[in-house]
Amino acid sequence: MLAGSGCSSPGGAHAADPPRPNFVFVLTDDLTWNLVSHMPHVLALQKAGLTFSHYYVVDSLCCPSRSAIFTGEYPHDDGVFTNTGDDGGYKSYNAHGDQSKSFAVALQKSGYRTGLMGKYLNGYTSSDPVPPGWDAWDVAGNGYGEFNYTLNQNGEVRDYGDAPDDYLTDVLSARATSFVASSASSHKPFMLEVATFAPHAPYVPAPRYANAAANLQYPKNAAYDTLPVAPPAWLGQRKPLTPAQESSITSIYRKRVEADLSVDDMIGSIERELRAKGVAKNTYLVFSSDNGYHMGEYRLTPGKQTAYDTDIHVPLIVSGPHVPAGRTVSQLASNIDLAPTFETLAGLKIRKSIDGHSLAALWHGKRPKDWRQAILIEHHGPDDLPGDPDAQTFAEADPPSYEAVRTENALYVLYDNGDQEYYDTAIDPLELNNIAASGVPPDLRKALVALENCHNGVTCWAAAHLH
Repeated sequence: MLAGSGCSSPGGAHAADPPRPNFVFVLTDDLTWNLVSHMPHVLALQKAGLTFSHYYVVDSLCCPSRSAIFTGEYPHDDGVFTNTGDDGGYKSYNAHGDQSKSFAVALQKSGYRTGLMGKYLNGYTSSDPVPPGWDAWDVAGNGYGEFNYTLNQNGEVRDYGDAPDDYLTDVLSARATSFVASSASSHKPFMLEVATFAPHAPYVPAPRYANAAANLQYPKNAAYDTLPVAPPAWLGQRKPLTPAQESSITSIYRKRVEADLSVDDMIGSIERELRAKGVAKNTYLVFSSDNGYHMGEYRLTPGKQTAYDTDIHVPLIVSGPHVPAGRTVSQLASNIDLAPTFETLAGLKIRKSIDGHSLAALWHGKRPKDWRQAILIEHHGPDDLPGDPDAQTFAEADPPSYEAVRTENALYVLYDNGDQEYYDTAIDPLELNNIAASGVPPDLRKALVALENCHNGVTCWAAAHLH
């Protein structure tokens, strides 16, 4: 039963209780902080809500990150470390029973109307079945090109072509606004995730935005075309970027900005529909990305998978009921925190096996005592299997396997081959001076071991505190 129905709900609500909140979660693909300034609706969202300044993903790779978002678990618990093969992708997600762990299942069982549109998990095809937990399903297997794709629409496969109206981000926008309208009419609380393929390669903008960013230059910083002091073996010995590589980086950045303009339009359309249907004030609007993207930093051509902030530090911007406007939250947060946050705000009891911690108090402007001091990043490499849209070459990165811990003021990375990186980000925010040879603080080493071996909310929360 639903809250406000006159009978008890799963959370014990009664007719006098306020309605449970709605959620609209916009998850982009490979979006970085240096794109946000070109997205006016996202900038407005920052003014209307709050921004997390220390939000990190568990792996700067699509499928591990998305799996962590759905389950609230680190890769070492949900079993998804890569995009494909025995330890990654849709196949591994299913093999580890992760479908039943999704926040969508929990919310749907409690009375929410749920919808997923766009991208699901690497390896999923439009002919695969609709997973449990979703009432509305508009998902493509391969929509990176934005045209000539197929959508599984609630179990029926529909082909789209190359007409301007077939542009995938715009199609998702229309489907999303329709979902909001029908959900509002049903008077049920709803959870909608719109997961765009933009601005992932091949960086295809909508025809209306072709060449809209033709004069932009890539926003270089001191890490651009520079190796850190004492780089790990996989990164060292790289030569400076060639003029052709630099020209390509500029061109790619312009296309990424142009692709994001349609994502920004979609956010505006969703906001207008929420207001038109009278549900905006009771809806959390959440904007984020599955991972970041380096483009020239550390002499790497465009790619991801590293533990540097270029790849793991992504936007998390939230507006909604009781969310203070224009505020920045500095507490450490991870994408394993999203599932328990959604479920907490929906009035549900959180599974003990969830590794993440609810951000609800932070979303509401509170300052909880004894907050976490460290988060874990896990990566299995090399990732160079043919057919993986994120397979990398030496030029792009393709690091070996590593485990890393990020604190507010430090990054510590331990590679399988024994190489180490330690950056004091308080004085070296661009991570250019590897001081691991001078000694890694024992509390970072201890935190890394504890986080690698935590397996539920209690142990992972304890491991996230430095001693």
